[in-house]
Amino acid sequence: MSYSTSQIRNVALAGHPGAGKTTLFEALLHAGGALQTAGTVERGNTVSDFDPIEKERGHSIDAAIASIDRPGLHLNLIDTPGYQDFRGPALGVMDAVETIALVVDPETGIGHGTRRMMHYAIGRGLSRAIVINKIDTGHADGRVLNALREEFGPEVLPINLPADGGTRVIDCFGGREGDSDLGPVAEWHQKILDQVVEMNEEVMDRFLEHGEDAITPEELHDAFEKCLREGHLIPVLFLSARTGVGTRKFLDVAERLFPNPGEANPAPFRKGQGDDAQPITARPDPDAHVIADVFKLINDPFVGKLGIFRVHQGTVRRDTPLFVDDGKKAFKIAHLFRLQGKEHVEIQQAIPGDIAAVAKIDELHYEAVLHDSRDEDLISLTPMEFPRAMFGMAIEPATKGQEQKLATALGKLAEEDPAFVVEHSGETNETVIRGLSDLHLRVMLQRLKDRFQVEVTTRPPRIAYRETIGVNAEGHHRHKKQTGGAGQFGEVFLRVESLPRGAGFEFVDEVKGGTIPGQFLPAVEKGVRQVLASGAIAGYPMQDLRVTVYDGKHHPVDSKEVAFIAAGKRAFLDAVGKARPQVLEPIVDLEVTAPEACMGDISGGLATKRARINSTDALASGEIVIRALVPLSELENYGAELKSATAGRGRYTLDFNRYEPVPGQVQKKLMEAFKPQAEED
Repeated sequence: MSYSTSQIRNVALAGHPGAGKTTLFEALLHAGGALQTAGTVERGNTVSDFDPIEKERGHSIDAAIASIDRPGLHLNLIDTPGYQDFRGPALGVMDAVETIALVVDPETGIGHGTRRMMHYAIGRGLSRAIVINKIDTGHADGRVLNALREEFGPEVLPINLPADGGTRVIDCFGGREGDSDLGPVAEWHQKILDQVVEMNEEVMDRFLEHGEDAITPEELHDAFEKCLREGHLIPVLFLSARTGVGTRKFLDVAERLFPNPGEANPAPFRKGQGDDAQPITARPDPDAHVIADVFKLINDPFVGKLGIFRVHQGTVRRDTPLFVDDGKKAFKIAHLFRLQGKEHVEIQQAIPGDIAAVAKIDELHYEAVLHDSRDEDLISLTPMEFPRAMFGMAIEPATKGQEQKLATALGKLAEEDPAFVVEHSGETNETVIRGLSDLHLRVMLQRLKDRFQVEVTTRPPRIAYRETIGVNAEGHHRHKKQTGGAGQFGEVFLRVESLPRGAGFEFVDEVKGGTIPGQFLPAVEKGVRQVLASGAIAGYPMQDLRVTVYDGKHHPVDSKEVAFIAAGKRAFLDAVGKARPQVLEPIVDLEVTAPEACMGDISGGLATKRARINSTDALASGEIVIRALVPLSELENYGAELKSATAGRGRYTLDFNRYEPVPGQVQKKLMEAFKPQAEED
């Protein structure tokens, strides 16, 4: 290995579907000498889309990693999926990179996927760059650059420009001569230079007094890097991945101007547990203790579990003993790899900033912290906020006897995708998989069949309704039982109070004078929690309320834990019955993308589903994006409906928004369905 941490750059390509990320990934590998010939999505021979499902569908489903080595640069490049259905893998790699390069198609403009990834990158403190691809198509004019500046701010400025109809690019950061397809180079050169020198008052004063010749290249680099780190500059690069124009310039810019692991904002590590955890900084020192973060897992049928990690501190070598989180026993690295698409290349060591992988370590999981000293126990990364998996499907094996095989396979798929969730409901005894869309779950079911040879039958799951109360109330119950021997006695007075949505549950002890001895209060809470779990009126978990126990009675002989469990449960039910109980339903943000001609049918269909349409945006591609708030229960067969209304050209995603009370007739129906079960119990 002939590079240092200062020569490493970690860059993820992200953005809207169809912008050309995978084609750019290939073109950069080719320009950097890692590939003799660039593959194409159409031929199914790209380095990143190596999964059979990706080849079949013609778009990325998972994130893929490859690296480029040339003198002065070791570039770890990550290709991420554009479709919002596969945001899990796209967001999962963010903690592995310093820079997100958002790829934009000038013809279709700024997609919603671009906006979302920009939002996530800002939240994670990453440097951002924008790549305007496909400059050979004739659409890379001033309109797309103006739209980007209007959307993301005046800090969006080009550092190169297309020229001669997109057949070449001109550097407008280091040079000021010539004309481009977007006007004189000197104008843009002045704008970006003014933006960069603002970051250092001394440099700015010298620039204003003596001109740019008075600024050294090192000062300019430092100011540029600070601009990127603080979001004061979002550089724009023009190129064509298809023709290769500008791809070598991209590599030059990455080497000269993108931050290395020692310059970027540090990853948000913390040490400690819960609210006591304190932020810490991992230093890119090769001689310090190892701190590395597992940001991706692959369950390879030949290699086994492959854990891919980013080294933030220290040096990981073969035979290095490493702990996983706070595990008691270290594992020893037998083989260390770097990834080149699906290929695993064995390496001897990984320095700070490196991305590497280890195989066959069962304890590894997403966001596991690897370290080589007990001094690094209790270190974790601040968790990434993933979109909530709201689209559900109940599944069971098509063949009896495969229940364990199904459970194992689902566990492996959930390890690989942080936005894919597997739940088992003891109440209904059903296994439910949840994802970001119908497409997301269909891809997972296809992987289940292809990779693990498990076929399943599916059906809609129970909607995740919740129960709560509408007003405050008090409840009381005396539990008294005499069976010939020692009896049971417990009496509880409590009140219930409504809390804000999302507040959960609080249990408060306000008992005075020992009317309920302290040893029995946990039993009262246990009785209350039994109702919280099973529901009071419709069989769904309860939330957003406070229970305060303020009085009661006990018997010196007959009072037992079981008596106060029963008294607490019945007193709580008594209070809930007086507190105008409500059933809450999940409300989701629905985003539908479809041809503009289908807008009337889609809007009309949503009107029958209690939907509230928030916005409708037209895209340059002739599509529309409709955003609405809709009860999840109304979207059971929406995938099939949308396919029918748009001839298969529509797609949609769901994000959890909040819980709201169901309409009265819906609540009545749910309560009536629950009543016979409650009477049987």
